Amino acid sequence: MIGKVTAFLALVAAANAGLAPAVAYAQAPSVTYSHGPAVAKVAAPVAYAQPAYAAYAPAVHKVAAPVAYAAPVAKVAVSEPYDPNPQYSYGYSVADGLTGDSKSASETRNGDIVQGQYSLVEPDGAVRTVTYTADDVHGFNAVVDRSAPTVVKKVAAPVAYAQPAYAAYAAPAVHKVAAPVAYAQPAYLG
Repeated sequence: MIGKVTAFLALVAAANAGLAPAVAYAQAPSVTYSHGPAVAKVAAPVAYAQPAYAAYAPAVHKVAAPVAYAAPVAKVAVSEPYDPNPQYSYGYSVADGLTGDSKSASETRNGDIVQGQYSLVEPDGAVRTVTYTADDVHGFNAVVDRSAPTVVKKVAAPVAYAQPAYAAYAAPAVHKVAAPVAYAQPAYLG
């Protein structure tokens, strides 16, 4: 089965490349065995006559598109300005009294030495502070400090609530039902 599929795909590739007629169908390859080296004999494709109704269909010719080759583009390395002594400093802080969110961070760089600190309030109210330094000799070093939990009052803004208006309630109508009719038991004759 794999041989048939391979032969069919080879024929399709040849037809697409313009090496074989587009209206040819291949037979399955016939393989013979001998005592010598294995040689596979492949039958030539059989031409197929167009049915009569195909005369009304327009002829479709496949033409291989020309392959365009672009010359390799040389990448030019643009050197960015090099600062042998980079320096920066930044910081921020957040203190939200409504939610209790409180955090801050700051960092300073002078050459290859970076120093910084950040702190935040943990869910239990403790304040975690991390102080760190980084340089080429000692690498990154951090010291973590945790203070005792503090009581954080969360004050929520009052929510306006309006009493829903109730519609007038009327009791359902009561219908009187007639008393059940008494039926006499038939006397059994025995």
